[in-house]
Amino acid sequence: MATMNMLQAIRDALDLKMADDDNVVVFGEDVGYFGGVFRATDGLQKKYGKNRVFDAPISELGIIGAAVGMGAYGLRPVPEIQFADYILPAYDQIASEAARLRYRSSGEFFAPITIRTPCGGGIYGGQTHSQSPEALFTHVAGLKVVMPSNPYDAKGLLISSIEDDDPVIFFEPKRIYNGPFDGHHDRPVVPWSKHPASEVPEGLYRVPIGKAAVALEGSELTILAYGTMVHVAIAAAQESGINAEVIDLRTLLPLDEETIVASVKKTGRCIVLHEATQTSGFGAELATIVQEHCFYHLEAPILRVAGYDTPYPHAQEWDYFPGPARVIDAMREILETA
Repeated sequence: MATMNMLQAIRDALDLKMADDDNVVVFGEDVGYFGGVFRATDGLQKKYGKNRVFDAPISELGIIGAAVGMGAYGLRPVPEIQFADYILPAYDQIASEAARLRYRSSGEFFAPITIRTPCGGGIYGGQTHSQSPEALFTHVAGLKVVMPSNPYDAKGLLISSIEDDDPVIFFEPKRIYNGPFDGHHDRPVVPWSKHPASEVPEGLYRVPIGKAAVALEGSELTILAYGTMVHVAIAAAQESGINAEVIDLRTLLPLDEETIVASVKKTGRCIVLHEATQTSGFGAELATIVQEHCFYHLEAPILRVAGYDTPYPHAQEWDYFPGPARVIDAMREILETA
């Protein structure tokens, strides 16, 4: 089976769906002739033409507003927001229009749009190219929020997202576009070709939206993570020798509560891990769900490991980034709690 990095898997998913469905269109800033700032759409304009893969003005509100209209008229647009940091100008169109269209029209219209956007840090992007705003969208009824952690899931989840009749925010952790990053920035980059999840089948296949995966089985504690942090959690478990279970959420909305609850009831301890700012981050929702469903199984308080409540720094990026050392400290703390 061929191996792919995440960019290749995303491009393959777009290519297959554009070939499969003439209603699928791709557009955004520099996605056409240039192929995207990360080259995720490289070659698609040449193959499908400028009417189906085209560049948009630097107006995120306009990009998403146009996509809502396209969806209402029968297309399946896949707009790209070049960096997740710049999705906020489009927030009103996403939250007030795309997410509400099916409800406000009693099902007469809907918005089958998939908004792709690179997120997260670890690339020395500073405060304006490193943010993780996923929690802002999990609060909006009517949206689906997806964040894959590997090429296999990226392709399968993107195909499922494009085929979905509801609007999907498809976050792509850019630090793992080319390889699984375990948080050790001072070590050589490991390519995806050496990771089993880089084996990507040819043709169309689907990873279901709303289903988590057990990335690492264990019995002493549960770590709930998504995106880049899945690899950080696995590295922390392996380096510490602690028998941790790592759950890759894959989809934040809808959330696979069944897998989460089953794991925490088994281990009795839970750490929530994400790169985004801690206060009001998605980890708070995860901690609440665990407390509601697993309270009598918990042997220690739920711990959060997350980004600090500051803008994403440039000079101190690796102090901010929740790496294996911070996760290991939390693992040891939670195991020492009676």
